[in-house]
Amino acid sequence: MSDIGRHLRVGQAAEILGVTVETLRRWEADSRLAVERTTGGQRQVPIAEVSRLLAERRRDRRDRPIVAQSARNRFAGIVTRIEKDTVAAVVEVAAGPHRIVSLMTAEAVIEMGLVVGDEAICVVKATNVIVEVPSSKENRS
Repeated sequence: MSDIGRHLRVGQAAEILGVTVETLRRWEADSRLAVERTTGGQRQVPIAEVSRLLAERRRDRRDRPIVAQSARNRFAGIVTRIEKDTVAAVVEVAAGPHRIVSLMTAEAVIEMGLVVGDEAICVVKATNVIVEVPSSKENRS
């Protein structure tokens, strides 16, 4: 990185964005991308521009509908609580007799537009399941 880490070379920006250098030059010509020049005339892309384009791509992306999945533990419910700070969020969903709590990024809550009262489906896919047996009054010999 150059200019104290605030700019990328055009090739670096193209790689991060998953496009060719020629595409970046075309975007510059179309005013879709602001590119700065060094005193030597080399193109530099501000990191803020790359971040803006990545955010636009995430926002505009249309996901293909899911037609099948392996997760079988799906719980439809209502969002009952959201506690969010600048990095993380706790989202609680009441799904029938179940209370499901998810820890996710605050960014995910914002991108999903989640608010208390929204319908939500919780998909649980655990890699480890621990089974416990409670003690009983009688000894199990």
